Amino acid sequence: MEEVSSQSWFLRKYHDGSMFGPISFDQLANWASTAQVAPHDLVSTDQETWLKAPMVAQLAMDWLVEVTSEHYYGPTTVGAIQEFIQLGDINGETFVINTCDGTRRQIAELSALFKTAVNAKVGASQTSEPLASGISIRLQERIRDLEQTLRDERRALKEVEERYAALEEKYHELLKGRGD
Repeated sequence: MEEVSSQSWFLRKYHDGSMFGPISFDQLANWASTAQVAPHDLVSTDQETWLKAPMVAQLAMDWLVEVTSEHYYGPTTVGAIQEFIQLGDINGETFVINTCDGTRRQIAELSALFKTAVNAKVGASQTSEPLASGISIRLQERIRDLEQTLRDERRALKEVEERYAALEEKYHELLKGRGD
């Protein structure tokens, strides 16, 4: 297999299917490090065989961000986590997990790794760039899921209340019938 850095790459965004490329691997890696490549985005060198971006080890998408105790974002890069810190999506108290060694620590404990200095974007690309994806997208998905669950629960409650009312009516009719 050809070395990844010598190949042209294509990026397909998961959320809308938009395509970027051909681009160099260095450009793809730069996008990954600035949160422009999300965990579900697909990458390819031939536009026939597509891989989820985190499956390309050289992109170093080795970190999971613990958004809540039950919800994680990633895997993503150190640079993307720095972007999320700058955007205010996460802070020093947020836990991250290194998927290579399984360690779980707060960002504040790893301050040398997750510096909050603004990263200058290197070199302008002739190809249009994907927008940076923030963790808030995942939170919005979770909110939509919870809202749908709430709608389902309300619908189920209404059905139960209607069945209860029907049974209560039947019960009162039976009582009337016994009393006559």
